[in-house]
Amino acid sequence: MTTGNIIRFACVLLLWLALCYILLTSAERIDFNVVFAIVASGIIVFVPLYKKYVRKKD
Repeated sequence: MTTGNIIRFACVLLLWLALCYILLTSAERIDFNVVFAIVASGIIVFVPLYKKYVRKKD
């Protein structure tokens, strides 16, 4: 990964963490729906990035 890709990945990570923090602090209670939203959004955001930038190309 180049330096630009690492910076891009870090920015996406920080934005995702900020949104998760907002979700957790605004929820009245933390239940399955909140946890599922965080896990699902993490999968949707980070799996394509992993496949594009981290995984070795054969």
